Amino acid sequence: MTYPAPENLADELAVGDFYYQRLGAGQFRSSIHAQGAWNDHEQHMGPASGILTHELANFQPRDEMRLSRLSFDILGIIPGGEFEIRTRMLRPGRTIELLEAELVAGGRTSIIARAWRIIAGDSSAVAGTDDARIPTPEQCVEVDITNIWPGGYIRSLEIRHAPETRPGHGIVWVRNPLRLLDSESTSDMVRLIGMVDTANGVAPRATPGAGSWMFPNVDLQIHLYRQPQGQWLGFSTKQAYGAEGIGLTSSVLHDELGPFGHSEQILTVRPL
Repeated sequence: MTYPAPENLADELAVGDFYYQRLGAGQFRSSIHAQGAWNDHEQHMGPASGILTHELANFQPRDEMRLSRLSFDILGIIPGGEFEIRTRMLRPGRTIELLEAELVAGGRTSIIARAWRIIAGDSSAVAGTDDARIPTPEQCVEVDITNIWPGGYIRSLEIRHAPETRPGHGIVWVRNPLRLLDSESTSDMVRLIGMVDTANGVAPRATPGAGSWMFPNVDLQIHLYRQPQGQWLGFSTKQAYGAEGIGLTSSVLHDELGPFGHSEQILTVRPL
């Protein structure tokens, strides 16, 4: 596999109403819709985390188990084009399991993902959260952020902001009309997890661009206390920058039923 040159990306990637084409067991090709925002020859972490989650969820599946924690360490640029996902069991168990998946492109590992699966049980007697509900998608206003963020992935999204959204603090909903894979269906959870990385760009503290700052995330951590449903993913997001080149994007995650988990992304903050 090779890294497509930016000027040839549209020729290298499959084009359709999907983010990825399955080439075989563990083998994929990204479409232009998976294109990243920082470099036009790379994939966005959003759909990349979605395809990794799909492979983790379908590795030795057990109906009674639930994905509860997903962690993604981004080891470098995620090249557009062909790649492989290698999945294995790190810690088998009767009630908890730890899985690992690697996204390998051009002979190098770009992402290492790990997932805890926990056996489902009835905890309805003590269920509850202090995470506040956010305005619904219908109560928010559609916005176009393609003038701030380039790339095929961002162009694929419908984005709505609550009026109180401001730099560094936002209430935002996103959805997309595309399939994750060309040849198979995926769960609502996979669809929604595949948009969580968007949190880093929905209410940035600094507007990216020449003469400003860049703040790519080096990881994505997602904790779920409920399995998400539906097509819309909501964020209540705060972004903080320290004084030594490190930042943090923290979000409470929502579907249309309410909050279902949290995500965090550690950032490398650098001048452009």
